[in-house]
Amino acid sequence: MKQNQTFITYFIIKGISDAPELQAPIFVLVLLIYLLVLFGNMSLLLLVCLDSHLHTPMYFFLANLSIVDMTSSTVTLHKIILTFITGDNTVLYLACMVQSYMFGSLSGHGLFILTTMSYDRYVAVCRPLNYHIIMNLKICLLLASFCWIFGFLQVVPFIWFLFKISCFSTNVIDHFCCDLVPFMNIACSDIVILESLTFIQGIIIYIITPFLLTFVSYVLIIRAIMKIRSSFGRRKAFYTCSSHLTVIMLLYMTLILQYAIPNNGLGYKKLFSLLNTALVPILNPLIYSLKNKDVKLAFIKIIGKWKVESFTVT
Repeated sequence: MKQNQTFITYFIIKGISDAPELQAPIFVLVLLIYLLVLFGNMSLLLLVCLDSHLHTPMYFFLANLSIVDMTSSTVTLHKIILTFITGDNTVLYLACMVQSYMFGSLSGHGLFILTTMSYDRYVAVCRPLNYHIIMNLKICLLLASFCWIFGFLQVVPFIWFLFKISCFSTNVIDHFCCDLVPFMNIACSDIVILESLTFIQGIIIYIITPFLLTFVSYVLIIRAIMKIRSSFGRRKAFYTCSSHLTVIMLLYMTLILQYAIPNNGLGYKKLFSLLNTALVPILNPLIYSLKNKDVKLAFIKIIGKWKVESFTVT
């Protein structure tokens, strides 16, 4: 029988698995994933900053996405790493709320940035002659600023209602980080308003709006590509969108796995959540690096420059 707690000062994070024999392998896996996220996204961010050929709207938004991926992975994965090192799996109440706020904000921001990038690809394919006029520096800064500001503001109502939860059935969170749904699962006070807000805002802001905007952009892009007479021209036009389209499909696939599959108590939800918050940020820079000749050329040029400078110093 559940006992209500009216005052909680800390939460216990269960993590990915309770099995003692799995803690070391999980720690190694998460640490490896986190280091790969930092290395891949930091490398891509440095390339965009150092190579003037990558100072274009698409790579500007990609740099923003890299910052989001690194920050989001740090917010969600650091507790798993610290728990293994220190043996302490507790999180203060306020720190848990802050982590939940940051996780929700950065998740939304990543979707908004990818949606903005779909508009950028639409302009590049459908309005190529006016591309640099439409996607000028001012517009890019405004779009990126909107994504950041709206990303942080849209979570405020959820955190406000979380703070108003007066009691919890337990202080154990069955997840590897503080997130909204695990909080709601252990709440014993009335959360009808929070559940309704989560459903409505989740459907409108996280699913319908970004999906529809991305879908419409690519419908117009495909229609424009089909009007190109030469097969070479069609391939070239589609190639400019292939990296972004791959990342979009990967993200929505992991979101479907995370939220559409029912929770059966076997930990699949946490595994899919880990896939979405850790593996996707690894693949983002990898996809853009392997499928984009500009990034590969910039990487080769930077490496060549470092080799020349190192040889000169020697």
